Amino acid sequence: MIAFIRRHPATSYFLLAITISWVGILAIVLPTTLPAPESEAARLFMAVYLAMLAGPTIAGLTITALAGGRDGLRTFWKRLFVGRVGMRWYATALFVAPLAIGVTLLALSLVSSDFVPAILTGDAATAGLLPVETRSAFVLTGLAVGVGAGFFEELGWSGVAVPHMLAQRKLMATGVRVGLVWGAWHFLAIYWGSADAVGSVPAPVYLLVALFSFLVPFRILMTWVYQNTRSTLIGVLMHASLTSSMLILGPPVSGYELLTYDLAFGAVLWIAVAIVHGKRLRELASQPDVDSHPALQGLYGKP
Repeated sequence: MIAFIRRHPATSYFLLAITISWVGILAIVLPTTLPAPESEAARLFMAVYLAMLAGPTIAGLTITALAGGRDGLRTFWKRLFVGRVGMRWYATALFVAPLAIGVTLLALSLVSSDFVPAILTGDAATAGLLPVETRSAFVLTGLAVGVGAGFFEELGWSGVAVPHMLAQRKLMATGVRVGLVWGAWHFLAIYWGSADAVGSVPAPVYLLVALFSFLVPFRILMTWVYQNTRSTLIGVLMHASLTSSMLILGPPVSGYELLTYDLAFGAVLWIAVAIVHGKRLRELASQPDVDSHPALQGLYGKP
């Protein structure tokens, strides 16, 4: 078992993270109806949220300890506290998600006023799960959930999976693979909380879009930022920004309107991925010697 983990640390992390999260969630929700009605989802949200976060956290620390020992743990914590990476990377981590959501909502709101963010319409409910009474509570709730998700999830995704996969694969391949597993890892929690969100959309279609439309391109962008900073902390901030922005800025829609929003948000992020990819190609063309450009190496070979 230890030999397998050392040979395949990323795969081992994926399997352990999903197992821990799903077993924990099932232990909480199996006595209830699946998907859960809104009142039940609100009551159990915090327990399910903590069970989800336990997977990446425990798996990340466990796989690091087993695969790398003390040296691996020392490197793990060092990457977590790397903070001197340049202000442009902090700005990228914090503002990519809200800007992309803003562009998405602006475009969709030109078609329908239903896509105006809930915080502007006074609909004080966070994703239908955490009812709150004021806009300030709405924002604080979204920030708290986002920071928790960013910190504890990225101990595994940016702390373990991404660096190990970048050691063997190019940036795009790493981002897509981690993004697909990241999306699949959300399956049980998203399905459990989808009773009111799915509307008349067939459940498989809703889940396919919810899990993979925007998470994959966003993980590619996160992988690009990690490759240029080697900082798990930046990954934490970028993930926290995504979760908080979706909760705070999200429109009060469900069914096909929610499907449209997710697909449009994903399209905006894929455009951002294409821009980043094109920029890197131009940089490579201007300097044929890839070895002299460490930031480019992960796209065309080992980092």
